[in-house]
Amino acid sequence: MMRTQCLLGLRTFVAFATKLWSFLLYMLRRQVRTVIQYQTVRYDVLPLSPVSRNRLNQVKRKILVLDLDETLIHSHHDGVLRPTVRPGTPPDFILKVVIDKHPVRFFVHKRPHVDFFLEVVSQWYELVVFTASMEIYGSAVADKLDNNRSILNRRYYRQHCTLELGSYIKDLSVVHSDLSSIVILDNSPGAYRSHPGRSQVSSLAAPHCCASDNAIPIKSWFSDPSDTALLNLLPMLDALRFTADVRSVLSRNLHQHRLW
Repeated sequence: MMRTQCLLGLRTFVAFATKLWSFLLYMLRRQVRTVIQYQTVRYDVLPLSPVSRNRLNQVKRKILVLDLDETLIHSHHDGVLRPTVRPGTPPDFILKVVIDKHPVRFFVHKRPHVDFFLEVVSQWYELVVFTASMEIYGSAVADKLDNNRSILNRRYYRQHCTLELGSYIKDLSVVHSDLSSIVILDNSPGAYRSHPGRSQVSSLAAPHCCASDNAIPIKSWFSDPSDTALLNLLPMLDALRFTADVRSVLSRNLHQHRLW
């Protein structure tokens, strides 16, 4: 009897110890994933060599046009039945705006590494926000992303877009007349598809050229915490500022490549 009780007690202890060990391993893996997800990101901005500095002085300073929704941030508002963000995920900030005399709350999530991205590219480019959203919303989002750094001062909203067949098109000539120095980062190719590219300007035989000559496509972001698309773009944006005409690079079938 005593031996049987000891065996039962031992089995119970082993089963409990096994479950406890499995739980501890689960928590350890979860902590490691969290550390990796939020680890400090670095992209060293090294001093320019004399050759690079001389080259940069020979070309115009470039303009980087940035979309907001699903490019730099994702948001949903009160009343959305099935938000795309995993339930329980806290927003980075909440905006309270009045639309058509009705108060609306937007729960805004920032794309991973967006703050670091803006800090770095603001040293290379003049940054411009161009969103098809209403100004009352887009301005509030841009203020939060700028965070008193004065790097997102130029902004264009829905009223600056052209409405075509129910879609809002961003005309880059509104930003600057010299398209050789403008790059647009946008998750929606339809937002700039009607803008004339370089080949349309130089050839009457190409009346339907799209604006991919000035665009860097990026995949839409909704909630993936492991997304690194903005970081992946830094080497390219670093190099692109040295070109005399950004279209000489971006027109090379970039729209057919994988999205960043």
